Amino acid sequence: MSTRIHVEPFLDDDSETFSYVIHRTDEKAAAVIDPVLDFDYKSGRTKTNGAQRMVDYIKQNDLSVEWILETHAHADHLSAAPFIKQNVGGKIGIGEHIKQVQTIFKEIFNLEKEFLPNGAQFDHLFTDGEQFQVGSMQLRVMHTPGHTPADLAYIVDEQMAFVGDTLFMPDVGTARCDFPGGSATTLYRSIKKLLALPETTDIYICHDYPPAGRGHEYRTTVADQRKHSKHVHDGVSEAEFVKMREERDATLEMPRLILPSIQVNIRAGKMPPADDNGKVYLKLPIDQL
Repeated sequence: MSTRIHVEPFLDDDSETFSYVIHRTDEKAAAVIDPVLDFDYKSGRTKTNGAQRMVDYIKQNDLSVEWILETHAHADHLSAAPFIKQNVGGKIGIGEHIKQVQTIFKEIFNLEKEFLPNGAQFDHLFTDGEQFQVGSMQLRVMHTPGHTPADLAYIVDEQMAFVGDTLFMPDVGTARCDFPGGSATTLYRSIKKLLALPETTDIYICHDYPPAGRGHEYRTTVADQRKHSKHVHDGVSEAEFVKMREERDATLEMPRLILPSIQVNIRAGKMPPADDNGKVYLKLPIDQL
């Protein structure tokens, strides 16, 4: 890991999601990756406790947030990007293929006609291979579809990769591919692109579901994945992976928060417009997923 780039992880215990603040140790420019909004499904109440920890860290270190980066429209937690932006600034960015995800879920949720699946809800839509800077850190965007059509990895200084939900820790494996627009074949090819990075590249994951006997971890390497990933270690063929992934996905329940999460996350973390009574509601489609 680079001694000049600091990665501060934040774990949301409820969804087992890792969010990050990254910055150079000698600079104030920073980026936030995949921030989480606390959401209690039983009551429909939101809280900002987890996101506030990120804001506190940013303020305590006098950082200047330039970007709030989403790796994809998450299905297991609501994004806190608007809260981060309101409190410490930054532009909200996601991959350009969010438009495909928005189109799929606008139909599933029968969203209001004013909701346009054009990505305009975000401040910026990244293209595959696009490069940008945070201070003097150089970031490169890699489109890594499969889990969803819009997944991205952010490659920082060609030393570290924030991979969202493509890869988990080697003893956990890889992301599911049975959401609308997902594809196990596509995910395998995306992972192979990631694992073609130099073996010393640090991989920062978005979720960890640790087996019994170890705590949560958030960092691995390309070399570790290629040697030890239970799903895609070197030697696993595309056909073998697709068969495993599709059989496994057929046994999985939908994520607990997929229905509220997607409605919010395709809007860049904003809630739907209020009804005529001034209150905000989320929809619960029946027999759609």
